Amino acid sequence: MVVAIPGKEGENRVMSTTHEHYVEQLLTRFDADPQRAAIVSGGVTHTAGEIADTVRRAAVAIRRQGISRGDVVCILTEPNTAATLILRWAANLVGATAAHVRGMNAVIPDDELRLELQRAVVTDLGARMLAVDASHEQRARDLLTGDADRPVLAMLGPGGPDTVDLTAECDGEAVPRVDLTDDDLAVITQTSGSSGLPKGVCWTFGVKNDMVATASGRSGRTTILITAPLTHSSGFSADDALITGGTVVLHLGFDAAEVLRTVAERRVGRLIIGTPQVYALATHPDRPATDLSSLTELIYTGSPAAPQRLREAREIFGPVLIQVYGTTETGVLSMLPPDDHDDPARCATVGRPVNPAALSIRHPETGAALPDGEVGEICAVPRWPTAGYWHEPKLTAALVRDGWVRTGDVGHLDADGYLHLTGRIADMMKVKGLRVHPEAVEKVLSQAPGVSQAVVCGVEDTNRVEHIYAAVVPVPGATVDLGELRRLVAEALSENHVPSLIEVRQELPVTGPGKPDRVRLRADACRALARPGSRR
Repeated sequence: MVVAIPGKEGENRVMSTTHEHYVEQLLTRFDADPQRAAIVSGGVTHTAGEIADTVRRAAVAIRRQGISRGDVVCILTEPNTAATLILRWAANLVGATAAHVRGMNAVIPDDELRLELQRAVVTDLGARMLAVDASHEQRARDLLTGDADRPVLAMLGPGGPDTVDLTAECDGEAVPRVDLTDDDLAVITQTSGSSGLPKGVCWTFGVKNDMVATASGRSGRTTILITAPLTHSSGFSADDALITGGTVVLHLGFDAAEVLRTVAERRVGRLIIGTPQVYALATHPDRPATDLSSLTELIYTGSPAAPQRLREAREIFGPVLIQVYGTTETGVLSMLPPDDHDDPARCATVGRPVNPAALSIRHPETGAALPDGEVGEICAVPRWPTAGYWHEPKLTAALVRDGWVRTGDVGHLDADGYLHLTGRIADMMKVKGLRVHPEAVEKVLSQAPGVSQAVVCGVEDTNRVEHIYAAVVPVPGATVDLGELRRLVAEALSENHVPSLIEVRQELPVTGPGKPDRVRLRADACRALARPGSRR
């Protein structure tokens, strides 16, 4: 479908997509009510009119550098500021692909990639421009040092002589004509690969345009508080709130006291946090005296919740709890609405599929559909699927089988249609929002001085929060320094890969011909984690 889109100065831009460009949809909404509070960042309120003007100026400045359809603009900013959204919108407005390169953690905003990894990502993406905020100007120069064919360095504001000011006057020029298709890439986010290195998850303009068009049809504006990084799915949540005329309040991470204060002061209606953070809010000493009457949606995700803790949270917060389950590649797949939180049995599930016909439990090896009650891999045909992984054709090909996107999660559907999660294929762990492959940690530990064998697995504590557990067998006569092991893992991979508990054992339980018995190890780990002071 070809639609003509009116520009700011009345010109028409042709776009070969099934929906109007999502940034144009947002700008139209901003123009309709320029004085409303759109984004609150660092305590500063940015009006819709101010945001729209900055986006248009930045888009013109980007286009003046020859950036257009198909080019990659890498974005390096403090993740939860207005700048992160503005730069994505501006790059997308001229048809470029916006690639977030600051970090790969979808939960913790200040978890930044090491400089050398950021440099490798920018190079692999073939970036034409590196767009930054003022706080990242020097880091950008360090990142681009020695690059013969370096990208244009642009900043949201005045910088050094080697930077392009994306806020400079645009002399009334309109955004240049652009011609996109649904399959053109709009956004690339970094997520963790099995080796601990980042991989780029790609999203098309067709998906983004449809997401925002769908959200625009919903009634009722709200104020949403976001604590997770805008560089991941929270950025899409911000778009959803803004297109309905709402306000986005940004925090640089989760702090229970600050969240409670902000909900009361800003009259927050929607809060999206991780499951453990629900517990933190419920038990915080400031909570009883905090006015939470504005809160109508407390959405939690990231890991299954402990049914008893959910019942307690339901009594504290009222009928506002909503659990959502999904993956980076599929989006939301199932939901447990407020009323189901009154049923302890249903609290042990992740709710019913949003679209039952688009979710299937299938045999992990053959791909055959399995009947209700049988455990298999959770697969889906999502409405808004990822376009795959950047420069990872094998991973992209393996993601979809017979038209079904594979989540890597294992579970089953019960007779009432509720989805139960029971584990993950290949023992992949999800810790602090990151997928961690046990073999990556095992490799580091097994190569450490004095270590003969090492096995790593994920284990949930009583609150159903997953931790990394490691069992190591020392070389005969050697003494293993646990502090040194943690240091080696942190240096080789990241702090998020460091086991919460490392136990020294004389031998490992095995099943079959020397294969570690991970079931037995998980049982041992559960008991060990329950001991007082067992974790770091």
